[in-house]
Amino acid sequence: MAKTPRRTWTFRRPSVIPGFGLSFGYTLTCLGLIVLLPLAGLVAKASGLGISGIWEVATDPRVSSALRISFGVSAVAALVASSFGFLVAWVLTRYDFPGRKLVDAAVDLPFALPTAVAGIALASLYAPDGFLGAPLARLGIQAAYTPVGIFIAMVFIGLPFAVRTVQPLIAEIDKEIEEASATLGASRFATLTKVVLPPLIPAVLTGFAMAFARGVGEYGSIIFIAGNLPYVSEIAPLLIVIKLSEFDYGGAAAIATIMLGISFLTLLAINLIQAWSRRRFGYV
Repeated sequence: MAKTPRRTWTFRRPSVIPGFGLSFGYTLTCLGLIVLLPLAGLVAKASGLGISGIWEVATDPRVSSALRISFGVSAVAALVASSFGFLVAWVLTRYDFPGRKLVDAAVDLPFALPTAVAGIALASLYAPDGFLGAPLARLGIQAAYTPVGIFIAMVFIGLPFAVRTVQPLIAEIDKEIEEASATLGASRFATLTKVVLPPLIPAVLTGFAMAFARGVGEYGSIIFIAGNLPYVSEIAPLLIVIKLSEFDYGGAAAIATIMLGISFLTLLAINLIQAWSRRRFGYV
């Protein structure tokens, strides 16, 4: 009886484009030198404190408060930015109105502005005597120098990510599909939830993840509007800078390692949800 040839897995796939080995080696080298090596050095520096030392840093009340503010406010801001960003992307893609290109260009302003400039602008705008801060103060709402100010800054820097990740996919949706759904008797809400939104869910989640990651690591645009009050409006990146100024390099590395671990687990969970949504709705 003839034996069936066993299929062997090959690392290199045939391609009409040459240079796989060189490009793959270059990719691994850049990834290792730019991303993995610095992160490994950070973890190695923090490991000098030992597990008990890192745990002591993590359970410090001031550090715990700063981590809760950074990750909690960033998650809420990313949720708002991704929701609002979806609406902005939809309007810019589906409707033609005077000044549309100007509005589209304004979306990228947080990318171009230095973070310190953005922070000063937001602080002056939402200060108790500012253009928007004064009306809010009369309503009993203080935006600047509170976690609300941190939220505003994070939404400001996260909005472009939410818009740009979903905008190309909205442009690719064929309007004939929506017309067919309406022809078959589906309501506008059913068309939106069953026809339009499913292919956009992975992109919306990607925008959420990018806005969340940017918010967690943001420093320059937040410190001007946050007030930086311990246990109230102090963020974890600022606490790292304070530790460095005190020459407590181990403590700074420990806080950064904790942030790295939480961020990795959060982004991993988001990626798993993205993969599930692709399998669930049939969009790969």
